[in-house]
Parts: sequence; structure tokens; C-alpha cells
Amino acid sequence: MSKKLVAYFSASGTTAKLAKDLAGAVDADLYEIKPEVPYTKADLNWMDSKARSTVEMKDKSSRPAIADRDAHVEDYDVIFVGFPIWWYVAPTIINTFLESYNFSGKKVVLFATSGSSGFGQTVQGLTGSVDASCQIIEGKVNASAAEIASWAQSLGL
Repeated sequence: MSKKLVAYFSASGTTAKLAKDLAGAVDADLYEIKPEVPYTKADLNWMDSKARSTVEMKDKSSRPAIADRDAHVEDYDVIFVGFPIWWYVAPTIINTFLESYNFSGKKVVLFATSGSSGFGQTVQGLTGSVDASCQIIEGKVNASAAEIASWAQSLGL
């Protein structure tokens, strides 16, 4: 049986709830990806062209610092990575997280929350942040607790 981790970034708490449901459903450890500088409500105002999140998302090379590097990814076979969808992709802090660890030979299964969009170009935007031997699997967006549990179990991981 593989050892699993659910790592997530949540700006407003929505993704955190889904991550906790998923971790319970697949008997996984839970790790929160925290920015070194927490996001404020003003930082998340996507309608403001000068808001931190808007500036970061316009710059594909942006890598917001994370608060720690204690996820111990090397101890896991499967890492579920969750986040809110921003501008049809993962927030660039997810690239920071992926680039901070060695994901060689790991399976990374994505899940996300979104107000109105699907994964868009998310997988393509994250592929360059991991070793070529890492398999990134597009998962679910906006699943209920029951849906996330059923989906996760169907993966056979």
C-alpha cells in the first residue's frame, strides 16, 4: 500500500476543507502549503491590477516564498496537491512548492477549487516544476466530500 500525502494551499479556507475531506478519504497525511507572507484580502482582489495575486499570476516566473519546507515529500509515493484555480491555472506558489522538493518517480494528483473554471492549462503550467519522471495527474475541481472520496478511491492508489 502506498503512503500518501495531501498538500494544499488555501487562500480562503475552501481548498483547506476539501483537502481535509480528501485526506480522511484516502488515509493520507495532511500538509498545508503556507506562503512566507500570508495573503490579505486586498492581495486576493483579482479585479485590482496591482493586487499581489494579480501581479504574481501575470508573471509566470513568479515564485512566492513558502513558509517552510517540512512536507517530507521523500516519505511518500503519492502526493495529492490542492489549490484554488487562479486565472485558469494553479497559483504560482504551487510551482514554488513543487520546485522545493524532489518529486522524482512520484505520482502527483491534482485537485482544486474554483469559482467558475476548470483546470485549464494547469497541468502544463506545473509540468516544468517537477522532474520528468514525476507523473502529474489532473484530478477533480469543486468536488463535494462524497465525490472526492469516491474519486480518490477509484484511482486505486
